[in-house]
Amino acid sequence: MKLTVIGGGSTYTPELVGGLLARPETLPITELALMDVDEERLEVVGGFAGRMAQAAGGPFLVTLHTDRLVALEGAAFVITQFRVGQMAARREDEHLGMRHGLVGQETTGVGGFAKALRTIPVMLDAAREMGEVAPDATLVNFTNPSGLVTESLSRYAPGLRAIGLCNAPIGNVMHVAKFAGVDPADVQIDMLGLNT
Repeated sequence: MKLTVIGGGSTYTPELVGGLLARPETLPITELALMDVDEERLEVVGGFAGRMAQAAGGPFLVTLHTDRLVALEGAAFVITQFRVGQMAARREDEHLGMRHGLVGQETTGVGGFAKALRTIPVMLDAAREMGEVAPDATLVNFTNPSGLVTESLSRYAPGLRAIGLCNAPIGNVMHVAKFAGVDPADVQIDMLGLNT
């Protein structure tokens, strides 16, 4: 099974690789294709991911790509975790809100909308390419603003199986557990909202 990560140069990638290596029976991956437009980041993070896989006995091959179409070809699952414009764009989004006394965070408010305007066209291009070279793949979106991006996929990428993912719920569980001095496994939170 091939799993492709668009935004494979992200600092989230090693944590993802650790999770995949911890669950080989549940996730029988044969190839982890990491794709990123930033070749330098991809080489650093991808090289580390490859060494992690080798240290675990090489249960899957880690391949590095700057061509999204090649990375997507034949994928069973695609994870998206990219930031169009990288950290410089995030800084501008957050400062835009701050300059006007508004929320400047990348998932909500004016910053989130600015990020969505850059991100949604790229995401829809990736969805179209999946239709060409990986039509049976499921997309797991971890790209912010997760709600808006996933909504755009559900509306404008007909036939694509897409799931939106956000780490806010688990983060809230961890914060509540720490505050209460209990094991996170003992915390249950029901959440509803735009940013969950």
